[in-house]
Amino acid sequence: MIGAIIGDISGSRYERRNHKSKDFPLFDKKCRLTDDSIMSLAVAKAILESGEDTKDLSHNAVVFMQGLGRIYSNAGYGGNFIRWIMNPEPEPYNSYGNGSAMRVGPCGFAADSIDNAKELSALVTKVTHNHPEGMKGAEAIAVSIFMAKSGESKEGIRRYIEDNYYNLDFTIDEIRDTYSFDVSCQGSVPVALEAFFESMDFEDAIRIAISVGGDSDTIAAMAGSVAEAYYGIPEEILSSAIDYLDARQMEILYYFEKEYPSKMIDEEGEATATIFEFLDYAVDKVIPAGTTINVDEEYPDGMVHGYVDNDAMVPDFSSFDDKKGIAEDAKDMLAQAGADAQRFARKAGKGLFAAAKYARDNIDAVVEKAEANKEYCFEVMPNDREDTEDIMQAVEQLKANSFITFVGIYKGDMRGYVFLKGKDVDSAQKCLIVSGGRVLTLRKTDKRTADKVKQLMK
Repeated sequence: MIGAIIGDISGSRYERRNHKSKDFPLFDKKCRLTDDSIMSLAVAKAILESGEDTKDLSHNAVVFMQGLGRIYSNAGYGGNFIRWIMNPEPEPYNSYGNGSAMRVGPCGFAADSIDNAKELSALVTKVTHNHPEGMKGAEAIAVSIFMAKSGESKEGIRRYIEDNYYNLDFTIDEIRDTYSFDVSCQGSVPVALEAFFESMDFEDAIRIAISVGGDSDTIAAMAGSVAEAYYGIPEEILSSAIDYLDARQMEILYYFEKEYPSKMIDEEGEATATIFEFLDYAVDKVIPAGTTINVDEEYPDGMVHGYVDNDAMVPDFSSFDDKKGIAEDAKDMLAQAGADAQRFARKAGKGLFAAAKYARDNIDAVVEKAEANKEYCFEVMPNDREDTEDIMQAVEQLKANSFITFVGIYKGDMRGYVFLKGKDVDSAQKCLIVSGGRVLTLRKTDKRTADKVKQLMK
């Protein structure tokens, strides 16, 4: 279900300011989770709590949609839906808006047949969007996800959708220039499905969906959910997306993916792990009180070496809230700094102005100096992954020039890594001339890969 969340995050900054092109950064500081993600997580939680017995699923959907909706009350809900969230006795309100289809993704991943996908979709949809078009839009997405995860071809999925739900007699290029904001299921679900059908991979599906304009985050969430089931999620995109989740959201995603795992793909597009396995690595683990610690070696002075069975460790999601706390602390500090600056400005007058001007004039130099001294992990990149001899030769040359290097096996391939400060990248690149005069390249890794390499080097 993370595919819907990724589409929502990436499309969030374009919902009201459409971007009619596939050329844009997938994530930036303006991105956020909106109602698409929050309600998808609510449905996922309802499915987890209900288990195989679906008799309580509709009730649980109401409980968790209202519960999370009230916690994340600024996620961007429609007027009727926010009133439903706050209503102590909520009733369906005959909506045909695409809110039903944007949140239904977990039903497709949890289903074990097309009929089950339809059943789950109806149970979580009828509590609000009981209009026939609202029910149909949700069902079309849930069925598409089930068929995609089950290995059905795009042609097979398209044929089923056209036979049972929508006539997809258009292309995205044909409608892009004139397509406008439409939150109805009939006006957006076919567009999201067409974006998936035209895509080459997961990221392409998200970019196509956003490029059409309109309700960008929701169209991308719907397309992303089907694309996840069909292609899997690239590791790099998954790594970036979870940085937008807090502890509560991460916990729901973690346990849903544990129960209904979907695939993660590497940079070659191969499914090498499940999304749960990635999340399990990303989440901290703690040892519960009373857990048995096995001692396997004793040292002088009472020192021991012990270990805990991995099954006894439990996930700790608090670090996903720490980053939020850091942001809030920073805002408080900046607000205080602003207040202090005003007080000192009244006293310092021209002196403070001169200091501010000096800081402004020199800030670029300060930033450049900080960047030059910041250390990153780089992967040594040959033209061919199988050129292990070139990797070894390049790493040896880097090591001979006193750079910190590491060679290891990652996902079945030999990989070479080097830790460099920004100011040393150019000189390190000059060391990468290998036999035959070929020059290898350096690619900066993400923080999670860098941390993993550091652990392997110990």
